This record gives sequence, structure tokens and C-alpha cells, in this order.
Amino acid sequence: MEPLQSVMLGIIQGLTEFLPVSSSGHLVLLQNLLGIMEPELLFDISLHVGTLIAIFIVFYQEIRNILQTLLRLPVLIKSSENLKSLFADNEEIRIAALIITGSIPTAILGILFHQIVDQIFGSVWIVGVMLLVTGTLLWFTRQINTEGRPLIKVRIKDVLIIGLIQGLAIMPGISRSGSTISIALFLGINREIAGRYSFLLSIPAILGAMILGLDSTTMQTNIPVKITLMGTVIAAVVGYVALKILLRLVNQGKLYYFAPYCWLLGAVTLIWSLGTWPK
Repeated sequence: MEPLQSVMLGIIQGLTEFLPVSSSGHLVLLQNLLGIMEPELLFDISLHVGTLIAIFIVFYQEIRNILQTLLRLPVLIKSSENLKSLFADNEEIRIAALIITGSIPTAILGILFHQIVDQIFGSVWIVGVMLLVTGTLLWFTRQINTEGRPLIKVRIKDVLIIGLIQGLAIMPGISRSGSTISIALFLGINREIAGRYSFLLSIPAILGAMILGLDSTTMQTNIPVKITLMGTVIAAVVGYVALKILLRLVNQGKLYYFAPYCWLLGAVTLIWSLGTWPK
């Protein structure tokens, strides 16, 4: 791998992992249209590490508070009247519980269907259809003008649905960030909470996907460490900027700005794939 390829893949990973346009969908299209092959597993994991770093930087204070609270959980349980009041009164425990709960359907779908998704990963026409779905979800968020429910009023049912949608986002062309934030908004959750929860929920999902992909027989690489680190740093820097931009647009109610791009790319992809449409 050349340094320029590492930079290009780092930029693509950083942008599409956070902007609601589907990173997996873009990877499939790049493989088929431009001849850019899927990077070796170790390099691919390094790119995901880069985007995880971006999430940790943006949400550093919140993640730190959650971890510190969880370490004090035995003491808090002893001093609290009951678990229900602890869940209601402590925001860090509440968000941690919601992240764990929302991760359950994501984990189940990921374990059950990741092999099937691997088999259809290169299907261009599926990417086209799913990009149209993503664009439609994003577009309908423009009709949401209400303030939305705060974190204290987010229900277990809400996060299970969001976690289910996140699990379905393993399909290439479905944006994880776009679909989870859109569904949260449709459920009546506050915009700021929807964006924040979506990316905190992505941490165990990304880590889980990386663990599922680990295989000692495919972890060997001929890519120099310098080039791997270059891609990781680029993904982290670009991802940080993309994440900050997206969170601002979500808070402003402008998530639907990305819908025309998804529609256009999805339509072009479908037209291009007609010659190879499955019988």
C-alpha cells in the first residue's frame, strides 16, 4: 500500500463513519468502481481505531464521568434507597444502562447475520437500494420540529428499537449514524440526546465488530507500520471534524441535508448495476 492510498482510505473512513452516508456502502462502491480493494484486516481495524479515537476525544468528559460512576457503583447502590431511584437520579448510570440495553439487539443481529452480510457485501445493487432507504429516513427528519424528550424520559423500549436499527445498519448502504439518530428523533427524543446517544452506543458496536473480525489467519500484514499509523491518524483527525459537524447539524435539525446526496448516489448506483442485476 502506498502512502497516498493510506491517506485516501483514512479520509474516507473518517468522513463516512460519522456523516450519515454509509461507510460500508462507499467502500463497496470504491471497490467496484475505482478498483480500490478492501484493505487488509489489520489496516481496516486500525482505521476503525482512528474513528474510535475521534469519538473518545469528542465525548471524553462524558465517557470519563460514566466510567468513574460505574467504578463507584457498589457504593452508590448501598447508599441508594433502590435501583429505580438510582437510575432516575444519576445521569451517568442512566446513560450507561441505556447503552448496555441498546447494545443487546445490536449484538444479537451482529452475531446471527454477520456471515450473511459478508456474503452480500460486494453487491452493488443492494448498496443502491439501502442508500435510497437511508436518504428517505434522513429526509423525514425535517418534519420534526418539537423539542423532544430529555434523557430522563428515554424509555427502555426506545433504546431497544434504536439498538435494533443499529444492528440492521450492518447492511452496506445503511448509515449507522443516520439511521439511529433518525429513529431516535422519530421516537420523540431530544435532538442533542439523540446525537449523543447514537455515538456513545456506537462504541460497543464498533468494538464488537472489530472482535468478530479478528482471525489469526488473516491478521498478518505486509503494510509497513508507518503507513498503518498514517491511515489511523488521518481517520482520527477527519473523523473528529466530521463528528463535530454532524452533531451541530443534528442539533440544528438539519440532518436531512444529507438526503439528496444519498438519493443521488443510490440512484446512480442502481442505474450502473442494471447490467449485473441478479437473475
